[in-house]
Amino acid sequence: MTPNPRLAARYAKSILDLSLEKDQVEAVHKDMLLLQATCRESRDLVNLLRSPIVKADKKGKILSAIFTGKISPLTSAFITLLLRKEREGNLPEIASSFVGQYKIYRGISTAKLTTAVPVSDELRQAILQKLKTERNLQQVELDTEIRKELIGGFILEIGDLRMDSSVAFELNNVRKQFQNNDFVYKIR
Repeated sequence: MTPNPRLAARYAKSILDLSLEKDQVEAVHKDMLLLQATCRESRDLVNLLRSPIVKADKKGKILSAIFTGKISPLTSAFITLLLRKEREGNLPEIASSFVGQYKIYRGISTAKLTTAVPVSDELRQAILQKLKTERNLQQVELDTEIRKELIGGFILEIGDLRMDSSVAFELNNVRKQFQNNDFVYKIR
């Protein structure tokens, strides 16, 4: 089964709308974060959900064993609906889509900071504050990633903005300039 982002977005919107109507949006958001993290950590679970060989009732029992007592009745009923409609293979994408739609609903922007080494809490807070004032944002989440190949510096992405001040990026620019012979004067 291939991921279907449009289907995932439709199902995510329906559970978001229902959770808003029932005044359970925070509980369902917490559940979707748990589902998203569980699917991210367990490739076996995702493969099981997408398997055409395993019957829906068996998948339901497995999901029930994993999540009973950990998710709200509304989310549990939603998973049962997915099983009945044979859409359980899309659960990881639906959970991710829900989280994205929830952030839009709450006005939360997500920024991604990629560095070569871990950043301190003070620097994290300074970046968050700068983003809030510069981009006029109310709430910002900062996801961090460490990639040693950057050597130093950082890459900051938020929305359609990407700032790359990594050492690797600068070295690559210098390499391109040398390849283009930008430093060689042509004498005629």
